[in-house]
Amino acid sequence: MSYQVLARKWRPRNFSTLVGQEHVVRALTHALSQQRLHHAYLFTGTRGVGKTTLARILAKSLNCETGITPTPCGRCSACLEIDAGRFVDLLEVDAATNTRVDEMRQLLENAVYAPTRGRFKVYVIDEVHMLSTSAFNAMLKTLEEPPEHVKFILATTDPQKIPVTVLSRCLQFNLKQMPALAISSHLAQILQAEGIPFEASALALLARSAAGSMRDALSLLDQAIAHGAGKVDEAQVRAMLGNVDQDYLFSILEVLREGDASGLMQQASLLAVRSLSFAGALQELAALLTRIQIVQCAPTTLDEDDPDRLRLLALAEQLSPEYVQLAYQIVNVGRAELALAPDEYAGFVMTLLRLHVFRPRSVSDVVAAARANPSAPPRPAVSASLSVRERPETDVPRTPPQSAVSHAATDWHALVGELPLSGLARELALNCELRELGEGHCLLRLSNSAAHLQMKPSPEKLQQALSNHFARPIVLKIELGAPSAETPAATAGRQRQERQESAELAIEKDFFVRDAIATLDATIVDSSIKPID
Repeated sequence: MSYQVLARKWRPRNFSTLVGQEHVVRALTHALSQQRLHHAYLFTGTRGVGKTTLARILAKSLNCETGITPTPCGRCSACLEIDAGRFVDLLEVDAATNTRVDEMRQLLENAVYAPTRGRFKVYVIDEVHMLSTSAFNAMLKTLEEPPEHVKFILATTDPQKIPVTVLSRCLQFNLKQMPALAISSHLAQILQAEGIPFEASALALLARSAAGSMRDALSLLDQAIAHGAGKVDEAQVRAMLGNVDQDYLFSILEVLREGDASGLMQQASLLAVRSLSFAGALQELAALLTRIQIVQCAPTTLDEDDPDRLRLLALAEQLSPEYVQLAYQIVNVGRAELALAPDEYAGFVMTLLRLHVFRPRSVSDVVAAARANPSAPPRPAVSASLSVRERPETDVPRTPPQSAVSHAATDWHALVGELPLSGLARELALNCELRELGEGHCLLRLSNSAAHLQMKPSPEKLQQALSNHFARPIVLKIELGAPSAETPAATAGRQRQERQESAELAIEKDFFVRDAIATLDATIVDSSIKPID
């Protein structure tokens, strides 16, 4: 028997084995259980996330000989023929090669005839956005009022190109890209069932390279099995994908922490000897810096089973959060500038040296160096970057507003802090002043300079959050004008400025800082001073 690729062999046969699309599975399962069947479905999403697979499972659920069910038996002739791709009442059409209106009319003319074998005649039109405008117009009437025995399932990777007249006639489901953890877990199950040895770290690399597509992940897994002669290990997968070993990246940051420029050059030479992609190395380095910043800001999110846990925690403790942000920016800029460099190696080396030159020196380092060699003459023009770690501060101040409102018991500053808002909707709330709050309405004032914050859907989200908070419908109105009192954003900015000025004053009066300035003729970099409370 000829070999069958993993993407086809392990294609899900029912809803329970489908990975990563629980929101769609839940909706379809409930609809099938309650016999609430729509005549047209539209599945959207990027390649390899399960659009065609869902269409075939839905076709089985509609035509299974046991009845309309969310759990098709998989053993009756209808289920077996659909799995084999030869069910006469399942018509799969590739819209990319059948774009013309004549082909669509011919297809729809047959829709009036009753199904030959099944309960429903199911039309699966893949890449439906490729149809011509005339073809879309030809199918509108049939799509809106098809015969009772016809179901349409449309699939597309580009829903923006589908006319709204077609979208309005379909029940639309947006399939999301699959998280890397879900992909790697599914690959592990497949390899265990196939009896193929593997390393979990290798599957993590494949999942990350698949970029949310399960089909891409399975194709890469097939390639990795062939590349590794029947096994999947990290070294072979890295060589196949051209990925940079994480040890090199950790070593770069550890050498950088020590301030060893020659060590950085040695790491660059090791990458060059292995002929690894310098653009890929910078991309992976940016991803590592992201992980470090997440550990610094949200340490509880670090997985206990993460193989890099100890090294991540060490770097998160030894590098300041401010420098991690700066390093992330330097790495991304360096990656963008590789094409402008004399060659990729030179661009990579200059990026590493930029990370080295701009690394911060703490106050304790400066004072320790001064005390270790007190007889050394002061060096002119030495700038000591005095970095103080910033303690997380609340986004919304709790200072009550000074403006008079009709609902005197309402503290807008505190209320905004309780609303589950994020992004632009939160910025809108922070920059508004409460003018009136009644039983069913809320009037806010927004300055003209912040009028852009009214972009949709921010006002609607704020109105919904207020309605949910007060458990009654609230109609939100926003007027433009100069606020008569401080908005939460203005109050937060004023308080940050006051804390900053206090921190700068404290640094100037600090004994160790004054000692470092006197000994090394150093200067204080004001931008590096951050308040600790």
